[in-house]
Amino acid sequence: MARRDTPAPPRDSAPDVPDDLDEADGLSPRDDLLAARITGLADDVLATHARLVESRVEAASVALFDATGTTFTDVVVDDLRAVELRLRDARWRNVALTGGRIGTLDGLRAAWDGVTLRGIRVGYLSLPSAELADVRFVDCEIGTLDLPDATLTRVTFDSCRVDEVDTRGLTGTDLDLRGLDALAFTDPRALRGSTLSTRQVEQHAAAFAAAHGVHIAD
Repeated sequence: MARRDTPAPPRDSAPDVPDDLDEADGLSPRDDLLAARITGLADDVLATHARLVESRVEAASVALFDATGTTFTDVVVDDLRAVELRLRDARWRNVALTGGRIGTLDGLRAAWDGVTLRGIRVGYLSLPSAELADVRFVDCEIGTLDLPDATLTRVTFDSCRVDEVDTRGLTGTDLDLRGLDALAFTDPRALRGSTLSTRQVEQHAAAFAAAHGVHIAD
């Protein structure tokens, strides 16, 4: 029997976006767009329950981007600058968010399948009760990463930095944290089954010991 690699990496999930796109200058609630290039988004964008397929969103600079309940499939979002990106109950598959800066990303109960966040700065990334599968975080700077009661399957971090990770109730399968420079984990016990580097284990040894009732005294 072949030896299984641990942890299993995320599957390849690059969005399939055609070169020939129709120009669009906005998103509205319940829009249903295919093969669109959306530019010029500004101020508050209300796109709740919209459906976007094989499309690009480029250089948006907004206060609020409300994408609650959206369905994005094979979508690239480039250089998004937003005070708040609201993704509650959103269903995203094969989506790449590249570059930009987000104050708050609210992904309560979001379902991400094959999503990549690359080169993004996020002050507060909140994914409570979210389901993430085959997700990559690459070259991201995050203030607080909230994952209470989230389910993470084949999720990896590469050259990312975060101040604090809320792991209460987290369930992880093939969760690779070796590329995550985290100052603190709220509940180290929830990291059971995840993969850490030797350096990370040494860095958080006191917290891990305390979580398992080990008293440290020199």
